[in-house]
Amino acid sequence: MKNLFLILFFLLSSIGMNAQTVVKLWETTPPTSNGLSETELNEDGRISNVSVPELTVYLPDSTVNRGIAVIICPGGGYTRLAIDHEGYDFAKWLQSQGIAGIVLKYRMPNKVKQVPLEDFNQAITYVRSKAPQWKISNDKIGIAGFSAGGHLASTASTHFSSKELRPDFSILFYPVITMGDFTHEGSRNNLLGDTPTASETMYYSNERQVNEFTPPAILLLSDDDKAVPPKNSVAYYTALKENKIPATMYIFPSGGHGWGMRNDFEYHNEMLSLLSLWLRTLSL
Repeated sequence: MKNLFLILFFLLSSIGMNAQTVVKLWETTPPTSNGLSETELNEDGRISNVSVPELTVYLPDSTVNRGIAVIICPGGGYTRLAIDHEGYDFAKWLQSQGIAGIVLKYRMPNKVKQVPLEDFNQAITYVRSKAPQWKISNDKIGIAGFSAGGHLASTASTHFSSKELRPDFSILFYPVITMGDFTHEGSRNNLLGDTPTASETMYYSNERQVNEFTPPAILLLSDDDKAVPPKNSVAYYTALKENKIPATMYIFPSGGHGWGMRNDFEYHNEMLSLLSLWLRTLSL
């Protein structure tokens, strides 16, 4: 009987820890269309043809809630979303740390450049409206981004039009930052088109848009990343430091690109330990 009680207790605890709520991001049609009409497709955790954005919310138990929320932007070259290991899995880990993990299934730009940021702005507006109910501090709502999602995260951190739309911190995993010489060409083409103008390239090269109001950041990447050169992160880190913005960067010796929350990343445990230590500073 005692063993049965323990089994039920741990089962219910596990269910509670992974509890989630899915929210349609826009009650009406989004302001800008991305022009996609094909059916959304999920192939082994990679979602393409995203035209109906959603938030999937993982709230921590009230007994461990630290009052922090992170809006998560998975990567995928601005053509699909690696929604599992760069989305839901990270949200569940944050939840286990007492932090609300909120996965943004944002629309693919399809060369309509304002679409992804439009979705993030709607997402952070929604999260701020729910902050009192969710016991989230309104000055502890950040953004995380992986690869092209890192470009969206750094765009949100440098192109906000009001205090309410500014993330309070950013977590950038092997991010695309620049649209210039050492960009990820697929991400640039899917966002800006095949022949972006010089002004578009400059505007969306986020290392050039950092100023004293840009939020603090942690950057996590691999030295041998061939898909998104580490120069992207180094340029952003340098710009942050030049503007006296708190910034932390860890470059792991190997791992390539796209490891996210995969356990087979050689430095998976070390990465989470370092990130956990950094996140503790947000609770001070």
